[in-house]
Amino acid sequence: MKLHFFGGAKTVTGANYILETNGKKIMVDCGLFQGPRDLEKKNREDFSYNPKEVDFVLITHAHLDHIGRLPKLVKEGFFGKIFATRPTIDFTRLMLEDSQKILEEKAEREGIVPPFERIDIEKVMSLFQSVEYDDTFELSEGIKVCFKEAGHILGSAVIEIEVFDQGKKKKKTKIVFSGDLGNQYEPIIRPPAKITDADYLVVESAYGDREHEAAKKCQEMIEDITEEIIKKKGVLMIPSFALERTQELLFHFNNLVEHSKIPVLPIFLDSPLALKATEVYRKYPQYYNEETKKLIASGDDIFKFPNLHLTATSNQSKDISRFVSPKIIIAGSGMSQGGRILHHEINYLPDPNNILLIISYQAQGTLGRRLKEGEKNVRILDREIKVLAKVEKIDGYSAHADHKMLFNWVKNSKNTLKKVFIVQGEEGPADFLAQKIKDHLGISVEVPESNQGVEL
Repeated sequence: MKLHFFGGAKTVTGANYILETNGKKIMVDCGLFQGPRDLEKKNREDFSYNPKEVDFVLITHAHLDHIGRLPKLVKEGFFGKIFATRPTIDFTRLMLEDSQKILEEKAEREGIVPPFERIDIEKVMSLFQSVEYDDTFELSEGIKVCFKEAGHILGSAVIEIEVFDQGKKKKKTKIVFSGDLGNQYEPIIRPPAKITDADYLVVESAYGDREHEAAKKCQEMIEDITEEIIKKKGVLMIPSFALERTQELLFHFNNLVEHSKIPVLPIFLDSPLALKATEVYRKYPQYYNEETKKLIASGDDIFKFPNLHLTATSNQSKDISRFVSPKIIIAGSGMSQGGRILHHEINYLPDPNNILLIISYQAQGTLGRRLKEGEKNVRILDREIKVLAKVEKIDGYSAHADHKMLFNWVKNSKNTLKKVFIVQGEEGPADFLAQKIKDHLGISVEVPESNQGVEL
């Protein structure tokens, strides 16, 4: 049995792992690298393996850093089955189609060929096979797989792979891929499943060195910042990922407005992708936690409230500027790397009465990271923009578990673990989490290098 780390090693994005066992090559995730230009160049490089030799692909969830290179994979010869939950399959189509448009525009500007085409997305979608949480199925002889709740976004999964001696029923080993583990304070979906008998863990570490605010505190901070923007008669800009962060924001604004904790003011959801993703959320209420299910049963539409404006078209987006402040704008992308938020940042960052609220993880090299770290002059769409607006942040809205949650999740398997591999984090957070696991649990831990292979 051998495990290869072809992405997500000492970086948050580009998750891509292959497990070789019982004569099969099983891939877990095939994501885009996101961040600085040098990192994103990796998306155009040849795979470090032959896609035609991969037998199966298992997908933890539908964020682009976990699915974004699937079209490239099929374009270069993969033709096996792709397994994922039903919400993940629906989200994958939305995310890949949106990504394809962006990559096509970028390729046109740079005078290069796009990495994949619409037909490649259709090939990807034709290979999907849906799975349900907690249903163990045989992937191949001597290999069983089970998807469990990861609590990260709707349909996200922790993936267990159990390997048995071929021809025998005796279990050989269990390796578990965390995907992205969710924040246990998520207000809509269930918390991550506990795993207590893993032999090997491949665990993310995006927030491996810090703790989040609780969900209740997040809503209180949103309330305070909204009250501040009302006093200033300014604009509150919130760059937000289309999946989960936007739906969580709508959930909190719904609570604040319906309980009269903030005055009714124009709130714009300015993201066509987020609008489509929210419809997928409406489609799968069975994946919600019990509290949210009860709220919906009481007749509350958790994604709808007075003075919420859904701006699907570009003309509707442009019309936002005509609305008198105070107002709130939620727009993609979450790291300010593209999307409609850029136009709002150009318009509103130079005004000290405005606030930019950062609620999502900001990868190194992104505009969002530079704004979060306090840069006062930034370049947006080839324009120099002076940052006079106030920049606030709320880490509790992160869809990722913090270091305490990650440690406790690993700790659940302390009696069976042989080794832990720390992935999907920058070196600092990854090393911090690794050291804590070594010091407190006495378990062997490794932060793998890119393209490293490890015998299990």
